[in-house]
Amino acid sequence: MGRYLGPVCRLCRREGEKLYLKGAKCFTEKCPFERRKYPPGQHGRMAALRRSRESDFAKQLRAKQRAKRIYGVSERQFRRYFDAATQRRGLTGLNLLQILESRLDNVVYRLGFARSRAEARQLVTHGHFTVNGRRTDVPSYLLSPGDVVAVREGSRKRRFFQEIIPEWAAQRSVPAWLERDLDNLSGRVLRLPERGEIDATINEQLIVEYYSR
Repeated sequence: MGRYLGPVCRLCRREGEKLYLKGAKCFTEKCPFERRKYPPGQHGRMAALRRSRESDFAKQLRAKQRAKRIYGVSERQFRRYFDAATQRRGLTGLNLLQILESRLDNVVYRLGFARSRAEARQLVTHGHFTVNGRRTDVPSYLLSPGDVVAVREGSRKRRFFQEIIPEWAAQRSVPAWLERDLDNLSGRVLRLPERGEIDATINEQLIVEYYSR
């Protein structure tokens, strides 16, 4: 099955929290989640009442689905990342989150060069970014400490990167594991993120339990 192309606000409602999938709209009153915080569908209101009575498996499944939807990856990709996380030293859950955070599209989003991960994925696919000076159009490309991400020279003249992104990025803070040079539209990966620097709404332990059944 390919990438989800439906209305993403339904995904936030299904998970019962904002996943910030629509960029700037998520920070306004127009966000559909603000008006309807119950799951989508005919029986959505009743489903919201049953959330507190979810089984352990349901909680594990929801944790996995939430992480998948936040980072915009498929089930096959997510399972592959989990398998890679188990091969690394340390906590499997933290390793998994570090792999997801190291994706090129996520780093572009974290640097403030895109208003959502979906937009970051599109910009990378269209070839607007370079990694260590080489044009890279693979959103799932995993970055390592020391790698430099920058807007491609031929793309910097576009209005999007001259006006829209600098204004947006100036309002967004950059996590401590990244370094941003807004004047040159570039950033550097300093190190892998620590757990406190990753979305707190993700329960990685439940994800590990889901795949360890």
